[in-house]
Amino acid sequence: MATGTLTIDLDALAHNWRALDRMSGPDTETGAVVKADGYGLGAETVARVLAKAGARRFFVAVAEEGAAIRAALGRAPEIYVFGGHMPGDTEMIHDLDLIPLLNSIEQMTRHFEALPDGPFGVQLDTNMNRLGLELAEWAAVGEIALSKQPRLLMSHLASADDPDSDQSARQLETFRHMTDGTGVARSLSATGGTLLGRDYHFELTRPGVGLYGGLPFEDARPVARVTLPVIQTRTVEAGEQVGYNATWTAPRDSLIATVSGGYADGIHRAMSNRGALYAGDRACPIVGRVSMDLITVDVTDLPEVPDALDLLSLQQTVDQLAAHWGTTGYEVLTSLGARYQRRTVGTGPV
Repeated sequence: MATGTLTIDLDALAHNWRALDRMSGPDTETGAVVKADGYGLGAETVARVLAKAGARRFFVAVAEEGAAIRAALGRAPEIYVFGGHMPGDTEMIHDLDLIPLLNSIEQMTRHFEALPDGPFGVQLDTNMNRLGLELAEWAAVGEIALSKQPRLLMSHLASADDPDSDQSARQLETFRHMTDGTGVARSLSATGGTLLGRDYHFELTRPGVGLYGGLPFEDARPVARVTLPVIQTRTVEAGEQVGYNATWTAPRDSLIATVSGGYADGIHRAMSNRGALYAGDRACPIVGRVSMDLITVDVTDLPEVPDALDLLSLQQTVDQLAAHWGTTGYEVLTSLGARYQRRTVGTGPV
């Protein structure tokens, strides 16, 4: 096989959801965010596992993503759309029983006119300044919206991954001010907010990246493993150079493995001459430029050259890899390309 393999651990996925669910209070439901094709791991696959684990409410970014979740899970679960009710979405929202999280007066007008009896939620801006009705807007239209019985009132924490930030506490206060006494189910917390404690949980939490093995959920089990096949090895003499633009010079006679994988597979070019692939628990430095399809790796110190090397594994998590890229685990997962052979291990909940 000349392409990499992306292995998805269904048992780890289910474990992570259940662990986050246990952190919530007895009166709090735990949903699941499955946007961006299930954080790059396959929306239908992860949604089925999470539903078997106990999730009943699912969240996607746009209406088009809801189609895959509805096809996988049938009509029973609720599927919320963060992007709300956009122009052209009415038929899809109606036919797929999607629940748009209306985030502006314009969207509210569109939804109430097109689907007057259609379910909806409302997204409120608690000073993240990204999506949602601001305080003054909610004061103007909140009574109208509440009279139509929304399924959910939600907002989003901007700095929940930083427990030392005081922004979360300020957002919590604003959210309470906007929603206390409404009698409507509320959701403020994704993974980071779930970890902040029960003051942030309300009636529903909606973990995302923590389900898939990412920070800030430090106790998450890794869900994704990426293995890249070795295509060729060669001896490079001391002083010879490797790869595009000759950015690496061998300091000694070296054995270099050329591995199938590159930035077309979501492996950031920032990994050039930094970071490593792994043979078991042994790090093998990346040398030379990461190119579109190939990576060159120094395997001189291995007792024998394996058939494949790991990009993601127990030894290198998504966030450790992200540190080499100067980004986050979210980007690592959602950048995984279409060329990987995908397989699953484990059975998920039984």
